[in-house]
Amino acid sequence: MAGLWDRVTGTQPHPGLWVVLATAAGALVLIGPWPVWRITRTTVTIAHEGGHGLVALLTGRTLEGIRLHSDTSGLTVSRGKPTGPGMILTAAAGYTAPSLLGLGGAALLGAGRLTALLWGATALLLAMLPMIRNVYGALTVILTGGVFFLVSWLTAAAVQAAFGYLAVWFLLLGGVRPVFELQRKRRRGGAPDSDADQLSRLTGVPAGLWVFVFHLVSIGCLVLGGSMLLDPDALA
Repeated sequence: MAGLWDRVTGTQPHPGLWVVLATAAGALVLIGPWPVWRITRTTVTIAHEGGHGLVALLTGRTLEGIRLHSDTSGLTVSRGKPTGPGMILTAAAGYTAPSLLGLGGAALLGAGRLTALLWGATALLLAMLPMIRNVYGALTVILTGGVFFLVSWLTAAAVQAAFGYLAVWFLLLGGVRPVFELQRKRRRGGAPDSDADQLSRLTGVPAGLWVFVFHLVSIGCLVLGGSMLLDPDALA
């Protein structure tokens, strides 16, 4: 157990710049073409709904369940006061969660803590699993968590590094696209019950301004997280 703990909390050397750039390019491919994005977007949905669920618990709400659907949509149901800071923070957590998770992952990689990143992601997915309320959602969470676990346990250090950087780049870049998709849907009159519209009803702040806040968070995390990945010495 002591050896395992040392492995998780220890540091690993940073990969070459070419690995960082190659994984960034790979992440762009994963969020680019619609046929690919339609599959990979589910991972962003896991982070999105997980963000709702985690903040609901942190603010004292009762988390009743999370559903993930094959069309990449999701639903998180929590019980508690229908207004107030807890509900506002819970509603705001969805679109910001993938980018903030990516930023946290970039900080870990910048500090050389690759194993902590892989095992931390596995632990978060394992903790989320009991709250999933449909078969498709459970399968996607199990599959995603299983990939993280197998890579961290069975593969060589070089493969782990490439996978870790690809995953973080994917969260940073993948957190940006859904906000633009939301903006486009709202411009066409769709998504009347989106997180931004719910926040507007809760706070009186226009939904468009909430979309702008989502943009600020996602793009800000991409810029800051990307700089950590490209120049880990900046964290020293």
